[in-house]
Amino acid sequence: MSTVAAPAAVLDHLLRDDVDNSVGESWLPGQRTALRSVPAAGQSDDGGLDDPLRLGRAMRLRLRDAVQALLADPSIAGLKDAPKLAAVVLYAKSRAPKGEKKDNQTSIWGAELGRWLGMKESTVHHKVLPVLRGTDALHTQVVTDVKGHPTGLDCLVMPLWKARKSGGAGHPLTLTKAELATLLHLIEALFGPGWAPEGKEPTPPGLLAGRTGKGAATDRLGLLLMVLNTRASGWLQLVGGSVKKREGRGAATLARLLGCSPSGARKVLARLTEAGVVARQRKATSTRMNGRGRVMLLPVARAYGRTLAPVEAISGPGTVFSARPDGACGDHAPADATGALGTSGIGCAEKAGDAAVQERPDGAELHANHASVVTPVVPPQLSGRFSGEGRGAKGRRPGRACAGEDQAVDGESAVAGSKSPVAGADPLRGEKPTKSLVDEQEQARGVAAGAGARLTVVGGRKTQQQGRSELPADLDLRVALAPVSWLWQRLNRWQQDHVVKAAKAELAQLRQVLDWAGQAPPVLAARLTSRLEETGGEALIARPYGWITRRGLVRRLSCSDIRCDDGIRLDTGTDCDTCANVLHHRRAWRARIEAVVDEEMPGLGELERRQAIEARLREHVALEAADYVRRREQAQAEEARRVSARARAAACEAAERERQEAAMADRQLLPCADCGRARSAGLCEACGYRRQTEPLIVEAGWVEATWSADLNNPADVAAVAATVRVEIEREVAAAHAQYLRELEQQPLQSGEEDATASVLAFGALYTVQQSVEQYRRRALAMLGRTEEAEAEARRAYAAEQGRHWHRHNPSGADAVAASSQAADAARSRVAEHLLVGRLEHLRRPGAPWAKATSGRTWAERLHHLPVRPAGRDEAMEETA
Repeated sequence: MSTVAAPAAVLDHLLRDDVDNSVGESWLPGQRTALRSVPAAGQSDDGGLDDPLRLGRAMRLRLRDAVQALLADPSIAGLKDAPKLAAVVLYAKSRAPKGEKKDNQTSIWGAELGRWLGMKESTVHHKVLPVLRGTDALHTQVVTDVKGHPTGLDCLVMPLWKARKSGGAGHPLTLTKAELATLLHLIEALFGPGWAPEGKEPTPPGLLAGRTGKGAATDRLGLLLMVLNTRASGWLQLVGGSVKKREGRGAATLARLLGCSPSGARKVLARLTEAGVVARQRKATSTRMNGRGRVMLLPVARAYGRTLAPVEAISGPGTVFSARPDGACGDHAPADATGALGTSGIGCAEKAGDAAVQERPDGAELHANHASVVTPVVPPQLSGRFSGEGRGAKGRRPGRACAGEDQAVDGESAVAGSKSPVAGADPLRGEKPTKSLVDEQEQARGVAAGAGARLTVVGGRKTQQQGRSELPADLDLRVALAPVSWLWQRLNRWQQDHVVKAAKAELAQLRQVLDWAGQAPPVLAARLTSRLEETGGEALIARPYGWITRRGLVRRLSCSDIRCDDGIRLDTGTDCDTCANVLHHRRAWRARIEAVVDEEMPGLGELERRQAIEARLREHVALEAADYVRRREQAQAEEARRVSARARAAACEAAERERQEAAMADRQLLPCADCGRARSAGLCEACGYRRQTEPLIVEAGWVEATWSADLNNPADVAAVAATVRVEIEREVAAAHAQYLRELEQQPLQSGEEDATASVLAFGALYTVQQSVEQYRRRALAMLGRTEEAEAEARRAYAAEQGRHWHRHNPSGADAVAASSQAADAARSRVAEHLLVGRLEHLRRPGAPWAKATSGRTWAERLHHLPVRPAGRDEAMEETA
């Protein structure tokens, strides 16, 4: 293909959009002098007309408004990017309206929707569809075949259905069949999964079809929004104002489109640049300084046959401010370029060789031009480069701008100038005021109450703090209070806080009533919408705070069912069955009364008959009211009886607790029963250890006697037990001596004698416990060598060796090991059985060796201690 030589200015203008301009895009009729795009050599003007990315200006704006209106719907706004992208895809695949609800549906299945979103089917079923159903943005129904197997999923996008149901033909969401097909073809070209059907021409995958996994939905949604905001030149329409250089103006624009932070949008833009669908460049200025960054959508530029300029990735910290090249418009323009006084710089005439991009002329400096009036059709995400938009400030003015900047000027000049409180001084142009600005503002309206709120005086009352213009950040509250967002702006800060509390309380009650807690916000929003329809609209509400708290949020119970709200079931949205039963009961009584009147008073006229029926009905209602009062009094009396019974039970419990505490206090005063130590609760700690030690010594003697003594000879058993006692007492004495030797190195303090006795008693108990365990192990070992144990071991060995899996090699290593293990287990079981049986024989009451093996009694051991006086114990036992 041959190339066409052209001057630098003409090549620069090749990138200018010649067909896609609007009032919001810095263009005014009669003021445009830019060159039209010229097709390159060998290329015709109508080449590539079938390209889905080659959209006309009207179609692009129509699709952009529709997608933005869908994403701005209260049921979708605030969700993550994956549910948003799923809503856009299902919206594009919806059928054109034909008068039925099913015409708004689309059929799809989870795996196919996951291919559109770049994620797995399980992620779609767990993190996408439940979220959309929870906010009432999507209604789904499983489609099955004749056998009941699922074959698909019918999806109904509720914002689209509501827009078509309202009958608003001018609503942005009500696209025609051709417009929906165009949007679907555009999405297929950008990130469609691609198909290869049999016998048909295959559909190639989109540009980002290979981008899957984490962040894939965000990248695809960002590319779609940027394409819809890109003109025929391929350059993305950027936001104005000052932005941080680290993110750049392109990232600030994408952040506005996606509703995310500029840092997150910078990462998305970097991924799209790496994918080859986005290119970034800085425009050189006449001062040889880096100008404003630009973002080109390469697929759009190729679709229109534009020449792709050399691009480079840009990033870096700081704030972007460009120098003022030639041709600046507005109040920054030179004298010969401004024209008549008051001519706005929005649409000033351009000359040959001026900037190639109309979004920002070469002369713009610091912040972009101002427009006097903007009336968006839908909530805009890209409103035309007004001051402060690049910072994501939602329309607020930059620092030190005064209150009059947002207002149109009614004077002779058409320029909307800043009204400074100081006459003749403009802080935005560096002029120094002759008076103190702070003093003027304090005298005029008081000191500001803080960043984000002002103090105002309303109707001569005390100063109030203006409320927040936006709904709370909580997603549930934003969804629930969306129908009254205009009333929310009329509330002050105190009223908004109370409305939030009331809404949270009502949401908590709804979550207790509904089957699924996620249904509470949409149900509350539907209630507020119904109340507004009853009132006639927000404009007829004179006192928004009282209306919201006393009428809008309040649930109307028409029957005894807690799920009823004004005759509607909260969980199903259908008519309340209980209310229907009440109505049926009343109608039945009326029919019965009419029959009785006709039977008792035949021949009455219509008026007399109606009066008689009404009188009977009033009597019946009075009787029902009296019966209701009687039943309510009975319920109140029953409740009072239950409250009284609970109070008596609580009093009895408290008295019993006090009695037990008093008995415990008295018990603490009792001396020790063994040693007589005062205030020991009947038994001191040392004596308690001693009482546990003596039975263990006797147990150790019996365990030793089970294998070493003749159990039928009491003298032999007593001798073994005495020998064991001597050995144990020797070990206890050794442990006591060691402890006392260590204690001699540290002299005792006053009051530590009792603690020393307790330590010695516990040491004796611990020593005896260890000895008993040793005697037990030795007894089991010796009993395992008895004839009974050996015989059982031989039988177990033979039984294991004779199992069918060892028959082929009964003398093998595996068979011998398994048989030996079985024999050891049998020997241990026999030893345990013999030990238990012989101990039971020794423990039987009245055994002749019981006295001989018990040793000295505690009375004999503690004969030197004073005897505890009687009477105290008996008195306490009688009291207990």
